[in-house]
Amino acid sequence: MMYMPLLEVNNMSISFKMYEKGLRQHDMNAISNISLDVDRGEIVAIVGSSGSGKSLFAHGIMGILPKNATMEGEIIFDGEKLTKKRQKSLRGRRISLVPQSISYLDPLMRIGRQVQGPNRDDKSKRKLKESFKRYNLCKNSERLYPFQLSGGMARRAMVSIVDQEDSDLIIADEPTPGLDLDLAMKTLRYFREFADRGKAVILITHDIDLALNVADRIAIFYAGTIVEVAPVEDFHRGIDFLKHPYTKALFNALPQNEFKPFKGNQPYGGIIGKGCLFAPRCNMMDEGCKEDIPIIYLEGKMVRCKNVT
Repeated sequence: MMYMPLLEVNNMSISFKMYEKGLRQHDMNAISNISLDVDRGEIVAIVGSSGSGKSLFAHGIMGILPKNATMEGEIIFDGEKLTKKRQKSLRGRRISLVPQSISYLDPLMRIGRQVQGPNRDDKSKRKLKESFKRYNLCKNSERLYPFQLSGGMARRAMVSIVDQEDSDLIIADEPTPGLDLDLAMKTLRYFREFADRGKAVILITHDIDLALNVADRIAIFYAGTIVEVAPVEDFHRGIDFLKHPYTKALFNALPQNEFKPFKGNQPYGGIIGKGCLFAPRCNMMDEGCKEDIPIIYLEGKMVRCKNVT
């Protein structure tokens, strides 16, 4: 029997139609040739700096890109192609997004009604109470408005919304900013519980250190593409088990690894093209890095670099 992950993204590319002087248009490439799969029971953490395409990738899966965006590639969900029509029917039900900002909560609606959704039957009321208990939200929280919640409470309320739908795929976009370490870890453990209940979870974060505590695999984004996907064990085992030069640089920049800086800056949208975009910052660069870079699979890992073995 052929293995089939719950979600399979093949060669996703997203560009935006932009205007220059006057009415001249051009396409700005934002992400290019991203392939990634996620299975039930696992957390895949997407890590990268701002502007690397992490949230855009999530929005492409959800089908909530702006009108001037064009997406290419293929998304397979639960064995079937995820068309625009199917995205719309599954969004918020089998596929759910925990957004980056708590401003996504309706400021004019009480939290209880937002979490409960359109259903008002006894079953939904029972699930609401179970979720509030699970995520340490007091009974009185049902009657509060978003502005009356602390940041941590608001984030737990958004997790409760996902819990109501019992979704198969959960995408958490930066769920921990502004939280202290204890609250951040507690929040991430909620997503670990989702995965342990058989859900597939994509965790988008800047904080690789936090992700290492809950994720099964780490996907490293750089300048609109994936440069490496590796099991979390490789990060715990040490730098010699990581492959891509950018991944190694991130590893060295962690607090426990002396915050070692590396030169240069990530290129931003509009200049994605041929060759390795990390090459100008890489001490392994050679003439071959200016050509198309193949994806190499090594012992279950994926890396986009011609100089790794």
